[in-house]
Amino acid sequence: MHGATARLAPYASDAGASRGRRHPEVPAPTRDAFQRDRDRIVHSTAFRRLVYKTQVFLNHEGDLYRTRLTHSLEVAQLARSIARALALNEDLCEAIALAHDLGHTPFGHAGQDALDEALRRADPASLGFEHNFQSLRVVDQLEERYPRYDGLNLSYETREGILKHCSRRRAAWLERIEPGGVGRRFLDRTQPSLEAQVCNLADAIAYNAHDIDDGVRSGLLAHEQLLVLPVVRRQHEATLAEFPSLAGRRLLFEVIRRMLSQQVYDVIDASAAALSVARPEDGVAVRRGLALIGFSDGMNEEIGDVKAFLRERLYRHPQVVRVTEAAKDVVRDLFEAYAGDATQLPKQYAEREPRFVAIADYIAGMTDRFALREHARLFGPSASLLHSDVEAAS
Repeated sequence: MHGATARLAPYASDAGASRGRRHPEVPAPTRDAFQRDRDRIVHSTAFRRLVYKTQVFLNHEGDLYRTRLTHSLEVAQLARSIARALALNEDLCEAIALAHDLGHTPFGHAGQDALDEALRRADPASLGFEHNFQSLRVVDQLEERYPRYDGLNLSYETREGILKHCSRRRAAWLERIEPGGVGRRFLDRTQPSLEAQVCNLADAIAYNAHDIDDGVRSGLLAHEQLLVLPVVRRQHEATLAEFPSLAGRRLLFEVIRRMLSQQVYDVIDASAAALSVARPEDGVAVRRGLALIGFSDGMNEEIGDVKAFLRERLYRHPQVVRVTEAAKDVVRDLFEAYAGDATQLPKQYAEREPRFVAIADYIAGMTDRFALREHARLFGPSASLLHSDVEAAS
């Protein structure tokens, strides 16, 4: 099952049978709907901003750490590999992967948590902030590129894949403005396309691998610590059996490369087995059943161990926590400053309603470095611990 596949399986998403766009358009002469979606995403402002949005380590902490852009590219590569082996639609996988983080705030999950908290405090009736939901808002409303509509006017299937998670409250709100649209499956508890399921797994694979790499690069993790994890130790031993003198970065790179391959092959094999049992006739049948793209039980357990390890040893490391808390303070301060004085906002946001949602949209669109510049402008260059970090890194 690991070779390339020339044609789509009957249960794959077919661009020719897409449910279409919210605003009808004449088809492109040389690209199908999903290829066109991918191109629109790549040319969007929000996509370019991802190069200065953080993963675990903030943008100024080093030039070689992952950003949201590099993460999205890695997810797209992994998703295409899995899709090709399963005869699914690679172009749809790529479009979803490249867009799935467009709504992320500056400073990663710390920024998201702080913005959600600030928005709910300012307006208890608010839906709050969640980056998957915000990614959909970016492609549906916030991008301003075309004369006939707001957003990128992507196909239903790409939009559905972008909305990876959604609370029932948010889904009900989406259903009111778009009956039978991308929020419906969260109310009916049905599945998204197989391509969307592939992207969910590719996202997890990429996250674990690059957080291990960045954690070791930062000095917060040691390669030897990772050997308590079976999925790492197995590839570490296999690598040294083939290259006994390998050490340092090359050893880590080879171990991570083998880990990625092992997880990709596991997803392919486990998913192919699930598909052969379920035998869905088409994409409609896929949506009515159980999720069919996933790890084997053994690999799923090992991935859980990796996540728990990273949570305890990296994400809760005192150095990461210190920066995370400082980042949250920056986001909270910005929200309160704009809420207290709308003249500090750009005109297009200051005039938009609901006011607090407009503030959240503005902050969510910031890069790490722009958020810090804004904070320095409003509160002074010494108002946040992060400013001294930036100056030291400059």
